[in-house]
Amino acid sequence: MQIEPGYQATLDYLYTFVDYSLTKQLSFSPEKFNLDRMRKLLDLMGNPQQAYRIIHVAGTKGKGSTCALIASALQACGMRTGLYTSPHLIDYAERIQVDALAITHDRLVRMVEDLKPLLANVPDITTFEITTALAFEYFNQQQVDYAVVEVGLGGRLDATNVVDPLVSVITSVSYDHQAILGNTLAEIAGEKAGIIKPNRPVVSSQQQPEAMAVITQVAHRSNCVLAVSGVDANSRSISYDLDGQVFEIHFPAGKVQPDPVAAMRFTIPLLGNHQLENAVTAFLTLQVIQAQDARVTLPGIQQGFSRVAWPCRFELLQKDPIVILDSAHNRDSAMKLRRTVERYLPGKKVVLLFGASEDKDLTGMLEELQPVTRLVVATQSIHPRAKAAEEIAALARGLGMDATTGLPIERGVRSAISYLRADEVLLATGSIFIAAAVKELWNNELKESQE
Repeated sequence: MQIEPGYQATLDYLYTFVDYSLTKQLSFSPEKFNLDRMRKLLDLMGNPQQAYRIIHVAGTKGKGSTCALIASALQACGMRTGLYTSPHLIDYAERIQVDALAITHDRLVRMVEDLKPLLANVPDITTFEITTALAFEYFNQQQVDYAVVEVGLGGRLDATNVVDPLVSVITSVSYDHQAILGNTLAEIAGEKAGIIKPNRPVVSSQQQPEAMAVITQVAHRSNCVLAVSGVDANSRSISYDLDGQVFEIHFPAGKVQPDPVAAMRFTIPLLGNHQLENAVTAFLTLQVIQAQDARVTLPGIQQGFSRVAWPCRFELLQKDPIVILDSAHNRDSAMKLRRTVERYLPGKKVVLLFGASEDKDLTGMLEELQPVTRLVVATQSIHPRAKAAEEIAALARGLGMDATTGLPIERGVRSAISYLRADEVLLATGSIFIAAAVKELWNNELKESQE
């Protein structure tokens, strides 16, 4: 991607601040993780985050998809809708969107220039905190009705946790970032539940009992009404293929029905059973909003769900041969990815283009994907925390998997394609950085050669 010099200079400036996402060894500490800097900066900016209604979303997996579903539905219902997510795939500006359009490079450059005098008054401010503040201000300038805000890391001490949300949402909680968030599901869930605010509704995806107990306790202690997918609403799959899936949402007997019909049918282009879970969580969240805003309607939600776009989540790049991108980056998400492969591509074997950060459970991820994998092509992104490709290959061989390396990632993609046998699938996963690198390469160089 060609980057204008002024925009590149702005990105370089943003990265001169502390960026914990690039730090190899990290743990929560009061001097590093607290909300004081964020609150001070927003005070200097006039607290733009108070100008619109916010849906705040935390979770280990599924939070991005859930955010995208909620935002797409609100937009389809006629609301001007902001969406803040991280990390980006290709372009930093992707993190800040209004009505599915990323902030323009010129606008971001101007906003950073305007913010510079204020940043001088906030020592030790971080890149993520600045970006979050920019998103809040951009949404204010764009006069959004709603902003869907994804937590960056954890929840309790995340820079986004300065908002007073209309509703707090917690998607699937599993093991990730243990060095920062804790070594048990209860500890991790406690950090995620830190976004819960007194007297504000809470929506949660189905959780493991240990995590659910914590979320329920925090919600009760904060006097919050809690809705849980799988309890307050369930999904039932109707049909699915590589183009999308159709499902119904049902409500258990005794639950208040949001619509005269007992079941409602939806179509989403996102694939996998876990996306049905995310859709139910999104729907329950939209019910909370609907109770306060009559503009949220069932037809609007259905239309928004059908139009949602969230790339690199079991994304089909090509059908012959089949090439799929996914952003699975922990054991739980790798397990869900394997199940999705088995469901949508029964009997097919995978050439796995795999790279991940060194702080991830690589062995666990490879073990989950092993039953569907014929060959591992280990690679690595340019991210500072990326695990060395040869070390990944060695881990795979230690599990009894055939493995080789492909470096740099551009060569790895081409090698993986060349290794494909008839009726096999190329699956690129391990981190969002791998999926993004493959997607960019595919769009820029490989797409036409494969057609």
